[in-house]
Amino acid sequence: MAKFLYVYHGSGKMPTSDAERKAMTDAWTGWFGKLGSAVVDPGNPVGMSKTVMPGGKIENNGGSNPTGGYSIIEARDIDDAAEKAKGCPMLAMPNCNVEIAPIINMMG
Repeated sequence: MAKFLYVYHGSGKMPTSDAERKAMTDAWTGWFGKLGSAVVDPGNPVGMSKTVMPGGKIENNGGSNPTGGYSIIEARDIDDAAEKAKGCPMLAMPNCNVEIAPIINMMG
């Protein structure tokens, strides 16, 4: 099995009420539960990014496609990884998506 990086993109807003937080946590826990042992690292949400450009210029604009978080998932191939991503709770939010990339093991 290969490992894949899921990068969650979009402007999903963090929940503000206890009920919203519980609903979000339950959605992610349920999805990870369905994926089972394929979840290598459930990851975490991430904060606003900065981009370091060639020449050292730093842009503080959140990036061209803001990252909301990441996970590492094991799958047979990228098509299997894409199928697994279809149940991601991030996809229920407007203007959000999951980018999938194979992790290439360079050290072994």
